[in-house]
Amino acid sequence: MNYLKVFSPATVANVSCGFDSLGFAVDTVGDEMTFTKTASKGVKITNITGAKLSYNVDENAASAVVQKMLIEAKADFGVELTISKGYSPGSGLGSSAASAAGAAFGANQLLGNIYSELKLVKFAMYGEEVACGSQIADNVAAAIYGGFVLIRSYDPLEIVKLPVPKELRLVAIHPQVEVKTKDAREVLPKQIDLKDAITQWANVGGLISGLYANDYKLISNSLVDIIVEPYRKKLIPYFDNVKNAALKSGALGAGISGSGPTIFALCKGDKSASDVHSAINESYKNKGIEYTLFTSKINNQGIKILESN
Repeated sequence: MNYLKVFSPATVANVSCGFDSLGFAVDTVGDEMTFTKTASKGVKITNITGAKLSYNVDENAASAVVQKMLIEAKADFGVELTISKGYSPGSGLGSSAASAAGAAFGANQLLGNIYSELKLVKFAMYGEEVACGSQIADNVAAAIYGGFVLIRSYDPLEIVKLPVPKELRLVAIHPQVEVKTKDAREVLPKQIDLKDAITQWANVGGLISGLYANDYKLISNSLVDIIVEPYRKKLIPYFDNVKNAALKSGALGAGISGSGPTIFALCKGDKSASDVHSAINESYKNKGIEYTLFTSKINNQGIKILESN
């Protein structure tokens, strides 16, 4: 393979109760990236659209990943890449993860598909470190594996792909405000009560059980975050309005996507998703803040090849 174009999906991390350990891939929103083999070694970004990102190979999450992979594989070729961002950085939808994961996937294809999905996650985690300073796995793993994923362990890295009930739908609103990951981390408590920890662990177990059993009521009961959301929601204007509107209109649950400001809601079926979409839109449309709102299936495949030769 000498050329390919891929779709790398947006992702929702944490999924309320699973802070830094759960995530899933989005079907309708993501980035498009191209990778072209070159005779001369090295990596070059030839075009970026949709966001202002660095063309510096060492500073861009995507090019940094490709460069690392080519060096490790002792490749005898170089790569030119383009990035078309389908959504903005700082959205809480894994923007840097889409770039890093897409880069790992694309470079691997040009290398002859020599690396496992787990290894690709490790490469993509390096891209996350370049972009945001820490090697987090929840977003990149969801993008690469598709569907729901559990980061069971970081040392050693262990990722479990979880089943996705076929009627599960996502509704998400992205208010056009900035929430920096650093700020979202700093508002979190340094210690938590054991009672709260037990409740949260039980919710994670319940959510995973609900996914396996196709039990939408159990999923709904488990989509509760008593540890992170109470602190982070203060950074997101009208969060409670949106969450209450989503729940009252039939959402299984709603919460903060990643570090925000995107708010997600999970629903059962297209009709419920449509009702929740309308209710969220009504709750935010006169607040004086621009926003984007979308509905999506869960992306069970992860990164997809759109073109290749």
